[in-house]
Amino acid sequence: MAKIHMILQGKGGVGKSLIAAILAQYKMGTGQQPLCIDTDPVNATFHGFEGLNVKRLQIMENEEINPRNFDTLIELIAPATDDVIIDNGASSFVPLSHYLNSNHVPSLLQEMGHELVVHTVITGSQALTDTLNGFSQLATQFTQETTFIVWLNPYWGAIESEGKTFEQMKAYTANKSRVSAIIKIPTLKEETYGRDLADMLQDHLTFNEALANPALTIMTRQRLKIIKNQLFAQMDSAAVL
Repeated sequence: MAKIHMILQGKGGVGKSLIAAILAQYKMGTGQQPLCIDTDPVNATFHGFEGLNVKRLQIMENEEINPRNFDTLIELIAPATDDVIIDNGASSFVPLSHYLNSNHVPSLLQEMGHELVVHTVITGSQALTDTLNGFSQLATQFTQETTFIVWLNPYWGAIESEGKTFEQMKAYTANKSRVSAIIKIPTLKEETYGRDLADMLQDHLTFNEALANPALTIMTRQRLKIIKNQLFAQMDSAAVL
């Protein structure tokens, strides 16, 4: 059985492609050859990682899902033995979520022997409310065949409201039973760890490519190694992965 990892969130710029890239690298580190697909109609950031061999597939047409192109996506997924990682854009969030559920795709995948795992992102500051609403919408729409993993990304600010952490917020407590794991992207010091990771992503490099790059300073590579280890250790603990 393959797990179909789909990254969904209606807010742009919150780290969906980062999560897709981290997932792909983690799976490769376990000996898998994941099928990576980028369906973002606007910013195909995931597709830019040459080392991950990402296929690009346009499933949107005139702000709606193109059924034939979506059929192609299912045909790609169906024979998978290793996991599948699908990055989706903010602009396709509403139509894709609706299409998946109205066509009973989670049940279809289960019948194929696959499991749908939806990854969503919560981020801080002004985007907090939007991302919380996006998560709540997903948890309400998707049936019980779907597993959820929530990623907390503090890049834009601390994930807290009125003294409450995410785990104390209504969006989580009301949907706690649907969440199989919470992965916390570490808070990174902007001038060192944050800059190193941002530069790596800007160049569309994987952790291993960056760590093997002699053009980077020894301490830059050390900091990237620490970030990688922190993320992968959490993913090791998330049994659903």
